[in-house]
Parts: sequence; structure tokens; C-alpha cells
Amino acid sequence: MIEQELTGYITQAFETLYGQQPEGVKLETTRQDFEGDYTFVVFPYIKISKKNPEQTATEVGEYIISNTTEVSSFNVVKGFLNLVIADNYWSNFLNAAYNNSDFGKGIIGKEQKVMVEYSSPNTNKPLHLGHTRNNLLGWSVSEILKANGYDVYKANLVNDRGIHICKSMIAWIKYGNGETPETTNTKGDKLVGKYYVEFEKYYRAEVKELIANGIIEADAEKQAPLMIEAQEMLRKWEAHDEETLRIWNMMNGWVYKGFEETYNRMGVDFDNYYYESQTYLLGKKFVDEGLAQGVFYKKPDGSVWIDLTANGLDEKLVLRADGTSVYITQDLGTAQKKYEDVGYDKSIYVVANEQDYHFKVLKLILQKLGKPYAPGIFHLSYGMVDLPSGKMKSREGTVVDADELMDEMVQAAKEKTTELGKTEGFTDAEMNHLYNALGMGALKYFLLKVDPQKRMLFNPAESIDLHGNTGPFIQYTHARICSVMRTFGKIPQPVLVETLDKFEKELLALLYTWPSIIIEAGKLYSPAIIANYIYEVAKEFNRLYHELSLLREVDETIKNNRLAMSQLTANVIKQGLNILGIEAVERM
Repeated sequence: MIEQELTGYITQAFETLYGQQPEGVKLETTRQDFEGDYTFVVFPYIKISKKNPEQTATEVGEYIISNTTEVSSFNVVKGFLNLVIADNYWSNFLNAAYNNSDFGKGIIGKEQKVMVEYSSPNTNKPLHLGHTRNNLLGWSVSEILKANGYDVYKANLVNDRGIHICKSMIAWIKYGNGETPETTNTKGDKLVGKYYVEFEKYYRAEVKELIANGIIEADAEKQAPLMIEAQEMLRKWEAHDEETLRIWNMMNGWVYKGFEETYNRMGVDFDNYYYESQTYLLGKKFVDEGLAQGVFYKKPDGSVWIDLTANGLDEKLVLRADGTSVYITQDLGTAQKKYEDVGYDKSIYVVANEQDYHFKVLKLILQKLGKPYAPGIFHLSYGMVDLPSGKMKSREGTVVDADELMDEMVQAAKEKTTELGKTEGFTDAEMNHLYNALGMGALKYFLLKVDPQKRMLFNPAESIDLHGNTGPFIQYTHARICSVMRTFGKIPQPVLVETLDKFEKELLALLYTWPSIIIEAGKLYSPAIIANYIYEVAKEFNRLYHELSLLREVDETIKNNRLAMSQLTANVIKQGLNILGIEAVERM
């Protein structure tokens, strides 16, 4: 990469001119209001040159010009040395990248296995907007890691047991009249989710009645008959009660079928499935192991704990007094099972930042138990998704359903595209495909362009715009390039040239950074880096398209080179969109 070459030349210059190598030489991208591509800040190194910043920068610049071909000129602004990369360097880059089918792919993860766990739904409700961000983030991070050479396994830990599952089951038994997805023509996960809301409605009525009879709210919530029934059902489930397991298997089966439909439409998939109903027992073995090692301790009531106060945390329950497990128990078992399955070097958990503390505890316990895979555990903590109306609540049925959200986005894409008159020459099937590609592209891009750690506000209207930092704008740019390519047919090889137009050079300089963008996104687990980069590429190409002639250029060499630049741009945009799970449409 040119940055490494330039830092090497700067180091050589200091050693030759001043007899000492500088440490930690770094380059910055030159500000747009100055001439140059890369800037070297001289101020920290004048103690080596023993000269003022301007003189030092000038002497280093002159040395580089005299000893390299990559830099065509330089200028000095106070203590800032701005280096201008030679046009023929970018021309050589175009020729090399255009003929390299692996351009952009990295190897930093070569021979390393990584498991990315995402989605992790509860089988008592359908997937919603929060799950959508989680799914898209986890899937895209997996693709970024693949692009960096990692051997990636996508995992889904299904929360298929617990008191919340029992709530839906109790409500269905009491109020469902035996209805099924088939008899109601309802998607299975939605039917089960309906009864989770029903439970809450009747439960709250019972609590309200108990309070009216003089019982304080905290006690009323525990004494409500529905809650007592749900707790009893959980105990029956753990005791393998036949009828309880029959209803549990039946209702979970409805949900899994519904989930699969949503996943397929969303475009996410998994290599490994894990179920808490299977892994919680593995976790109990860890409790015994930890007690034997003195990592855990037992309280008089029989509950098992770990004291993490010396680590800046607190005491953590790992097994209830009645012998039932808690989330941390089953996560310990799942971590072990995942390691046994693939022998991962890294295990990434894509979970909202509400669980930051939980994953600190999980990793710390595994470290104290001496597990070899503990150092590789990483919590990819992401911010929640807010709505203009406020926070979503599953119990109250105020969530944005993922299926309905996708329907609305596709419908919005249809209305926007029809309004702009961009459907001429399309068959009905092609138009429906385009609406789906644009609607899903808008949704995915909007949710992924924001840094994962940031909380975000979802705005469907803003996401579907064909202008600005949106998925459809980038898809439109790709389609525009494809249209140009169809006009010209087969594009000849680019020709090495000595001079480039300003807009050509700026586009090539941006495309040049694509491999480093993939590396950065992989190190930070951030699809936002990919998303915002391809937006900048799309903007830069459109600027070139409007400022320079592609279709009417008479000079064959210039035209062929610009067409090659266009094709390389389309390749990079398509790679970036694919990493985000967005279709790079060829006609709009």
C-alpha cells in the first residue's frame, strides 16, 4: 500500500538527512482545501532535524521527490508536508485492480475460526425491529470476517425454554380454544406471540384485583394465579412432564416455521443452531466443576454464587436454590458446546448493550474456570433501535413486527419508484423483484450505516430516498454503471497513462482504499464502515459521471480508461452491497 511506501521513504529521508530514524511515522489524508493526497505532520520530529518545521518539511519533501517515482510534487504549509501522488501510480493501480478478481479480499483472518452468534430469538413472539437490526448486523459482520479470510460459522442460540415460554403456553391452554396456525391462517410465531400478550393482559387484571383487595403490588405480582401457574409449568417442564413437553414442542414447532419464513425473506442464514433447552444442562456441570475448584460457593439456601467483587463487579447467582438454572448457567454450557463443535479462535456474541454486564460476567467466569477459549469471547454490543413513538414492549404488543416492516418497506419502494416513473420496460415480475430489492436495500442500509454501538432512531421515510446516504441511491449508481456497460459491451483493458483528470484521480484514490476498508471493518466488527464507504464511492462516481464525458468521449484511450474505472467502481459497490446483504440491481 502507498501509505507504507511513503512512511518508508520518510524514514529513509530522516536517516539520510539527519542520521536518525523517526519512530511512529503516520500519514493523514490531506484536507480537501489543500493540494495533496497524504500529509506528514513534521512538528513531532524537529528535535531530530534540529531545524524549524518548514525547513524540515521542505528537505524531506525534496528527498522524496529525488528518490521516488510515486510522488510527483509536494507543498509545505507551516509544519505540514503535503505529498501529491503521481498520476501514473493511480493508472498502474487501475490496471492491476481491474485484472484482479480478488481485489479487496483480505487474509488477516487466515486459518482462524470465528463463530458469530446472532438473532437468539425467544419462541414466545415473532421477530421485531430490534431483532431485525441484530440479524442484519450479525449476518453482515460474518460476511465482513469472511472477506478478511476467516473461517466463519454463523450460530443461532434459540431461547426455547423459561418462564416467558410458559406464559404463552398457559394463555393458549386457557384462552386459545385449540386454535392453530392452520385453523386461523396465521403465521405460527405470530399466533404464539398473540398469547404472550394475552397472558400479560389477564395477569395484569389479576394483579390489579389483588391490589384492590389490599395486597401490595410486589406481593400481588407474585401471588397472581396465572404467575403461579406459569412457574409450576416451568417446574413440570424441567421434570419432563409428558403433557407439558407435548404442548411445548407443538407451539415451538409453530414458531420455528414462522421464523424460517422471516429469515429467508430477510436474507440471513445460520450454520449452527443451539437450543437453551439442551444447553442449560451442560451449564449445570460447570456449576459442579466450579464448586469443586472453589470458584463458586453455595449459600445456606442451596443457591450457588460467584463473588466477583474483587474484579469490580458483584456477586452473581449461577444456580437457583431450587436447582433451576439462570441465563448465565446455560450460556456457560453453550460456550463449551460451541467450542467443542468448531474449536473457535474467536466467539462473537451480537447482543444489545443492555447485556453488557452479563457478558463481562460470562467471560470472567470462563477465565476463572480455566477454559482455553475464554480469551476469544467478544461481546459485540450494539445500541437499541428507537421509534418516533418511543421504546418497543413485547408484553404490550407495541413492537414493530419484522414481517410487517418488510412489507411496508417494499410498498414504500413501489410507491417511490412508480412516482419517479422508473419502471418503463419492466415486466410485472421484474417490477416486483425491483420493489423488493429496493425496499430491503433501504431497510438494511439504514440499519447498518449507523455505528453498531450507537443507539438509533429508525425513520422509514428517510431510508427509501433515491438521494442522499441511502441504499437505493447506491443501488441506483450501480444500475447506472451497468447501463453504461451494456451500451459499450465488452470493455477493453485500461491503458497506462501519465496524466489523469482531477475527477479520475480522486475516484481511483478512493477505490484504492477498498482493501483497507474491509480490514478496518473486520477489526471493528462494523458494517457501518462498509456502508458509508460505498456511499462515498457512489457519490464520487456520480461526480465524475456528471463532470466528464463517458458516452461522448472521442479519445479512445481516455474513454476506455473511464469505462474501466466505471467497471471497477461497480465491482467495489457490488462487493460492498453484498457484504451488507443488499442486492446490487442492474436495472432501475
